[in-house]
Amino acid sequence: ANEPAMPTDIAALIARIVSDEAEAGGATSYSGPEAMDLTIRPLGLKRALTNIIENAIKYGGCADVSLSEAGENIEVLIDDKGPGIPDAEKEQVFTPFFRLEGSRSRDTGGTGLGMTIARNAIRSMGGDIELLDRAEGGLRTRVTLPVQS
Repeated sequence: ANEPAMPTDIAALIARIVSDEAEAGGATSYSGPEAMDLTIRPLGLKRALTNIIENAIKYGGCADVSLSEAGENIEVLIDDKGPGIPDAEKEQVFTPFFRLEGSRSRDTGGTGLGMTIARNAIRSMGGDIELLDRAEGGLRTRVTLPVQS
């Protein structure tokens, strides 16, 4: 929350995250504009989107990321092809230390803080995050951010 908001090319930020994940062996893709300026907290948003994309790759097999304008918001969609999340647990994943993955091993799951941190970062910029089922299977994470912060 202490990071100052600044004009940032969000398309380049997302493309870089996707490229880094692909270089690390993750199945990921980006579709959207080559450039889109938005006033955001770039480090906070990078951390939030990296967490979401890494979760999609780890638990859903891939992360297909798209960026578009949607009225007075921009919308980032992260789609995977995994088992999804039961409706009853979709809100719980944003609770600190909650993990869908049941083992206590950090090798198979994180600390349960990633989605909490992601939501807090996105909301601190006036945006929001929601988890949706995909008709073709898998999970869609929708991040919206206001065009005017």
